[in-house]
Amino acid sequence: MALAAYRHLLRSARIAFHGDSNLLNAARYEARKAFDTNSHLAPTDPTVAPAITHANEVAKILLENIVQGKHVGDDKYKLRIHDQTERGDNDTIKMPNGHKVVIDGKKCSDR
Repeated sequence: MALAAYRHLLRSARIAFHGDSNLLNAARYEARKAFDTNSHLAPTDPTVAPAITHANEVAKILLENIVQGKHVGDDKYKLRIHDQTERGDNDTIKMPNGHKVVIDGKKCSDR
């Protein structure tokens, strides 16, 4: 399970940081460091499952929510959105109980 989570994390980082070798190397380093820190744990240790879950959640965030942007001039950026990038709508930012997110003093509301 840990090896699969590690590979998933590395694949997600490779997709998320494609073309940015410095950031990709830093992500690989952090993943390796985190897994090396927990390498002494026995498979039956109760802290292993939450650590694997955390690694899978980080991989999911990298894969679905990280978008690279490149400055192309005059306050314009080109975004690299890939097939696995999450594309939501404004309904995804609604808060429970009908409350809306407030950004810069403006409240988001239905049309």
